[in-house]
Amino acid sequence: MNVNNQTKRRTTTRRKTQKKRSGFSAILARNPRTAWWMGGIAVICLYVWLFYSFFVSPTGFRWRALFGDPNYPAGYEIHGIDISHYQGEIDWDLLRSGMIEGCPLRFIMIKSTEGSTRLDDRFADNFQQAREYGYIRGAYHFWSNKSSARAQAYHFLKNVHLEDGDLPPVLDVEHKPADTSVEDFQRDILTWLHIVEDRYHVKPIIYTYYKFKEKYLNAPVFDDYPYWIAHYYVDKVEYKGPWKFWQHTDVGRLPGIKGYVDFNIYNGSFYDMKKLTIGN
Repeated sequence: MNVNNQTKRRTTTRRKTQKKRSGFSAILARNPRTAWWMGGIAVICLYVWLFYSFFVSPTGFRWRALFGDPNYPAGYEIHGIDISHYQGEIDWDLLRSGMIEGCPLRFIMIKSTEGSTRLDDRFADNFQQAREYGYIRGAYHFWSNKSSARAQAYHFLKNVHLEDGDLPPVLDVEHKPADTSVEDFQRDILTWLHIVEDRYHVKPIIYTYYKFKEKYLNAPVFDDYPYWIAHYYVDKVEYKGPWKFWQHTDVGRLPGIKGYVDFNIYNGSFYDMKKLTIGN
């Protein structure tokens, strides 16, 4: 009896679904122009989304396709770059002669780790060379939503050994898990920050773009940390809170580096940046 009822229900549901589909198809058949309009709108929406994601969105890192060559912020004298394996092997002798807007290169941020297992292929060499060539150096960890905050923090501490004169450790965070609440996400970020701060006794630097900061890291506790903001092709940083570093373009060019490199400025004097370093 139950089997027959279930079979009848399935048959009825299947018929209703077929009627809906056939009814929708019939409407489109009677109104081909409507079908063309709907298809065209869908294609346009997809195109706009892809264009924004890859060319306009701050997380797309393809701003140059829309804005062209970079403009350099006026009024800043302390310039630096951030590098990773994407820059390949760097000719440090040539890089030493590089200038940004007539100012020497002062600091270099270097990618070290990602998640709980990855180590940047060029980190060890880049980190050593930056010190030997007299740059103030820093190391950043790229946050992953696939690993726990604690595992990521200890992975960073295991592979990165900062010294006096180095910039505080950096957490690069640009994505929040879709299935995690803002409160839980903030708690995870603070876990990483606290573990690393306990090791070096300095507040780590938080790197992100300004809209992400305002949306997901807006709790007052995060304002206690130095802030490194990514915001390209604008005359000034739109974030209203305090910040230390500004990554203002991803299409910089310098001798000794093949291809593009990110340019950054420090919001203050060289003496002030020295005071920010470990041991000072």
